[in-house]
Amino acid sequence: MPGSEDEFKCCTRDFLFTCVNLLSFLLDIGLDIWAAVSLYKQKAYVYFSLLLLFLLASSMLVQVYSWLWYRYDDFKMKTKIEKKPSQCQLKLLHVFQLGIFFRYAGVMEKSVQSLYRKRADAESVAKFLRQDLRILRFIETFSESAPQLALMLTIILDKCRLDPVTVLKAIGSTLSIASFLTTYDHSMRTFLPEKEKHHMISLVFYFIWNLVLISSRIAAIALFASVLPCFIFAHFICSWLVLFFFAWRSKTNFMEDPRGEWLYRTTVGLIWYFNWFSVAKGMRIRSVLYHAYILIDICILCGLWCWKMSTDPSDFVTHPLTTAACVVAVYVLGLLFKVIYYTFFHPNLDKDKLKGATITEEQPEDEERPLKATDNKRMRKLAENFFC
Repeated sequence: MPGSEDEFKCCTRDFLFTCVNLLSFLLDIGLDIWAAVSLYKQKAYVYFSLLLLFLLASSMLVQVYSWLWYRYDDFKMKTKIEKKPSQCQLKLLHVFQLGIFFRYAGVMEKSVQSLYRKRADAESVAKFLRQDLRILRFIETFSESAPQLALMLTIILDKCRLDPVTVLKAIGSTLSIASFLTTYDHSMRTFLPEKEKHHMISLVFYFIWNLVLISSRIAAIALFASVLPCFIFAHFICSWLVLFFFAWRSKTNFMEDPRGEWLYRTTVGLIWYFNWFSVAKGMRIRSVLYHAYILIDICILCGLWCWKMSTDPSDFVTHPLTTAACVVAVYVLGLLFKVIYYTFFHPNLDKDKLKGATITEEQPEDEERPLKATDNKRMRKLAENFFC
């Protein structure tokens, strides 16, 4: 009976967490619309166009991944809702940018069944489906939330005032990034053996060093973009080309066909523009090189911002040199937290020691082998790169 009570508490917690994620997702969409309308009314057409670009490009990218994963799974649906549309109708849902809502509906169906009907198999399927949703939100975080946060900070610095809509959208993007950091680490740790799972302090260190590094990087980009807006696009393209090259050289194998893998490497280059994550096993040296490159880049961006501020000072930022030094110092502080985390809290395991069956082409579907969260081959690949 104690085991049943613990399982029920776990189901309730996961259900509430799914509801909160869905509500935050819908709230973020509402803030996006509000911010877009506000920028249009203010006749800030350049910022309005950039915001629309981030929204549409990110949504299309997420829908493409969602569709490809359905295709990789041979359209073997695991919920009644997902079985309703035909392949053609499912494709149309993704074309109209509704694929991620469709996935949320499937997760909610199984979550409700597990909560109210006490069905363990439904909860297992729900956990499995949540893994794909979390990867999609991971992609969305760095293709939409991170660029939006940089854009909102740039607008604040450019206008030299705190507009309520801009501030709320910046807060919303920050919360979205923070939510990703929490759920991503939780997803990774589902693959750990019980004896390797650490206490809350390890989660705190993981959260802090990621959020600190991302914040410093985005702040540096926003500072540079506020004084040299035309050059930020050249900076992004040049940086992305370098990072894409290293993603290609890392020989990633996340997707199941060559075209999908090239899309993944393109996405990795975008993610690395804001923050590091491991895409292959044994990337410690490349991680050090990456952070050295980003630290130098942040110093250059902040240095150029200081130079421009010295020639054209602003009343909004009274101590540019101190501000730039703080941005660089925060990144160094984040690196220190990361070193502490990897030294004392990060498990280093062999691939075979992670929970879950070895990745195969087809997931087992018989009743004797119920579906588990650790059977999700996409999240498992990320876990292997994260822990091994």
